[in-house]
Amino acid sequence: MMIRCLLLSLIATTLLPAQDSFVPLFNGKDLTGWDGNPELWSVEDGCITGKTTGPEQLAYNQFLIWRGGPVKNFELTAKIKVTGNNTGIQYRSKELPENGKWSVGGYQCDVHPSAPNNAMVYEERGRGIICQNGQGVVIDPEAKRWLASEHDPVKVNVAEWHEYTIIAQGNHLIHKIDGQVTIDLLDFEEAKRSLEGLLAFQIHRGPAMTVQIKDVLLKKLPDGGVIDFANSPIPSDAQIIEAKGPKGKGKGKAKASK
Repeated sequence: MMIRCLLLSLIATTLLPAQDSFVPLFNGKDLTGWDGNPELWSVEDGCITGKTTGPEQLAYNQFLIWRGGPVKNFELTAKIKVTGNNTGIQYRSKELPENGKWSVGGYQCDVHPSAPNNAMVYEERGRGIICQNGQGVVIDPEAKRWLASEHDPVKVNVAEWHEYTIIAQGNHLIHKIDGQVTIDLLDFEEAKRSLEGLLAFQIHRGPAMTVQIKDVLLKKLPDGGVIDFANSPIPSDAQIIEAKGPKGKGKGKAKASK
């Protein structure tokens, strides 16, 4: 009887879904597996390094694209520091060759010197600022944005090394800095949201900048997890978020209307 129970236990264990572990996406030596403008991207001091020389160099933001295939549900961590401008981690994104080579649009975990914009959700060439550092946001099926919760933004010096985390499960997105949650987003706008796509790192047009990236780790999460709007009511005290100021990253700021 004991042997039979042991065999049944072993069989049950083998039928459980295997939990994927974190896999490094950067070998610390070269850009194998990555695709970007060689005039901008290299490996220095064991880090992915992107550099620009000034405003005239780029006509549009460019990206270093991971060619390991699209990602769906995942957890990603990367240590990043940047000076001179801002950068970001694109995910569930798509290439936009009509805009130019190495152009990408989609969800971005921003890496920005302004605290409200650091580790926010910005949609490159899309909906712009969606959810800022310190906010929990719900986008309803009619594209209205609701401020469901607030907390003090996580403040760090982006010129120093910090770990950025993205957790994407279905239409639920979470960003973190050094393990502290910056945003929590539920995206019910089916026409605009993305459930899979490319990973990439941004080099921003404008002032000369340097970004360095290391310890890039990816863990795949189980498929599914899309939350139904009917089963996730907006909190009764939530406020509609209205975009204020000119459009564009680092310029507009989300404001809740009472």
